[in-house]
Amino acid sequence: MTETNDKRTVVASFSVSLDGYVTGPGGPTDMSWVAKHAVSDQAREMMTSFVNHGTTALLGRRNYEGFRGYWPVVGQDENADPRDRAYGQWLDTVEKVVFSTTLTETDWTGARIVDADPAEVVKELREQDGGDIIVQNSLSLVRALLAADEVDRISMVLCPELSGGGVRLFEDGFASTSWSLTDVTTTDTGAVVLVYDRLR
Repeated sequence: MTETNDKRTVVASFSVSLDGYVTGPGGPTDMSWVAKHAVSDQAREMMTSFVNHGTTALLGRRNYEGFRGYWPVVGQDENADPRDRAYGQWLDTVEKVVFSTTLTETDWTGARIVDADPAEVVKELREQDGGDIIVQNSLSLVRALLAADEVDRISMVLCPELSGGGVRLFEDGFASTSWSLTDVTTTDTGAVVLVYDRLR
């Protein structure tokens, strides 16, 4: 039986290549192999589910800086896909917890900077009222929360690409855990959206 936290569900969202990478060989910001798969109807529907159910977004510093400059603009772009606009507006206004050891302040509405253990912050968030807690493509946060067994759901886009290098999400050292496939969707670009819930 699939069970999640009875108060809030922590969802780790990320894309991965067939050879197991979450970034390309060009460095941490090399996501060129993901781009065409991120704009499929099915991938956009996944973003819509975040908008409908998520009330907190967790971001690492690098994603925060990239998202801050991109999504608020998309949210106000009348020519953008309506789902992209909705996601941009959601991310612009939703509660955002940004994990960083170097940033000290932010001017993004609803955002706060924390220099703390992600697992401890998530435990505190679970005790508060709200919807899903969405981890937005942050490798360091996903790793930390998986290691602490604080992820209830994995929402993964498996892209039909061989990255050929970069950073792998999963490394040796994680405790053994079990997951149940609760949804699978094939996209128009050949990617597969896989949703796994933690079996506890």
